[in-house]
Amino acid sequence: MGESHGVTEPLLLRLDSNARVADLSSDVVEEFLSQSPVQSVSWPRLVVWESRLLWILSGASIAVSIFNFMLSLITQMFTGHLGALELAGASIASVGIQGLAYGIMLGMASAVQTVCGQAYGAKKYAAMGIICQRAMVLHLGAAVLLSFIYWYSGPILIAIGQSHSIAEQGQIFARGIILQLFAFALNCPMQRFLQAQNIVNPLAYIAVAVLLIHVLLTWVVVSVLNYGLLGAALTLSFSCLEIWYNQGLVLISGLLSNPTISLDSISICMNYLNWDMQFMLGLSTAASIRVGNELGAAHPKVAKLAVIVVSATSISISIVFTAVVLICSTALSKLFTSNAAVLEAVSNLIPLLAISVFLNGIQPILSGVAIGSGWQALVAYVNLTTYYIIGLPIGCVLGFKTSLGVAGIWWGMILGVSLQTIVLIILTARTNWNHEVDKAAERIRKSSEEAALDLVDGIA
Repeated sequence: MGESHGVTEPLLLRLDSNARVADLSSDVVEEFLSQSPVQSVSWPRLVVWESRLLWILSGASIAVSIFNFMLSLITQMFTGHLGALELAGASIASVGIQGLAYGIMLGMASAVQTVCGQAYGAKKYAAMGIICQRAMVLHLGAAVLLSFIYWYSGPILIAIGQSHSIAEQGQIFARGIILQLFAFALNCPMQRFLQAQNIVNPLAYIAVAVLLIHVLLTWVVVSVLNYGLLGAALTLSFSCLEIWYNQGLVLISGLLSNPTISLDSISICMNYLNWDMQFMLGLSTAASIRVGNELGAAHPKVAKLAVIVVSATSISISIVFTAVVLICSTALSKLFTSNAAVLEAVSNLIPLLAISVFLNGIQPILSGVAIGSGWQALVAYVNLTTYYIIGLPIGCVLGFKTSLGVAGIWWGMILGVSLQTIVLIILTARTNWNHEVDKAAERIRKSSEEAALDLVDGIA
């Protein structure tokens, strides 16, 4: 490899204006970034190179996240037109019961995303299959235990202060989506296993097809056959996030005066916030895969480049989404309800929804970086402190002890998300990516040794 003026010649040949960005490999980019200093004229091509990889992964991942979420969104749109009480029941079950279960399983699946992503980057493929199989068994076990919460959700909701009428409707809906719980238990680890290998397009095709079928089935069951709330829930089962804080926000709103209006208004806003979250989670998944793959391949500088590019991209998109929320708020609300009181309550929450949408452009992406790097334990402590020790108590005080009501609870959430985002920015900015490569290598080594032992035990 010849050199000219201290710069490796093959790298110049690959990064000059005549080279195709798609032809560059991570090895080449890592070696180029290791040169000091990197010329400013090279940065646009490096950003384009990373952006191309980001959108190849995130495009399909965004589609999967959004279309899977829209299964629940479509169901709630239909139930909202059954009546305000039915919408409140479906919302409390979706967020308080289903969200609890999904939060547990997504937390369990994050380990699959970390280890499989890094193992794929290091070309340790044998360890990936063992990890996925173990995760599926653990998820099914968790689903069995969680199904009892679904079945007895009515008494549970009453015990935490929800009204009997809302709890009754919530139990009907929760029992109808038990089948979906077991489907998710298998799908969640398998989806992470495939995404870690950059296999994302088939998942997107399946998600689109399922959504189209789900819309048709829900319309037939709810509007034509008049099976009501249970029919909507069963259809969701056959079709087959900070999650827990959002659930707590909805649950607590049910304890306010006029709980039906409070639940309906905040649930409608949360649906749009979660829709935005699904888009950002697609970018977050791509960030996790990119960081995990590059750390596993011992490319610390490329991993850092991936973090910078995905963060800038997500902030730009969140600005656009914030503008859409502010401009189209009334039209979006009418998709769920025609109740004038609910529409007025939603309009009062729109400024808070816009702030939350903007924050969604930063926090989920940095969480994805954390998963790709294997920082789940640290982030869990950050979440516990910012959300539950600071944000939630302040939200409760503002919601119950002042005239703010639902808005006060939401201000607590915004405070929690803001603090969490600041902490994650500091942690990411101070990261030693060379050290993260060493930690990834050790993590992969342990997983490979366990896979080898399992193979020997199987042969014996």
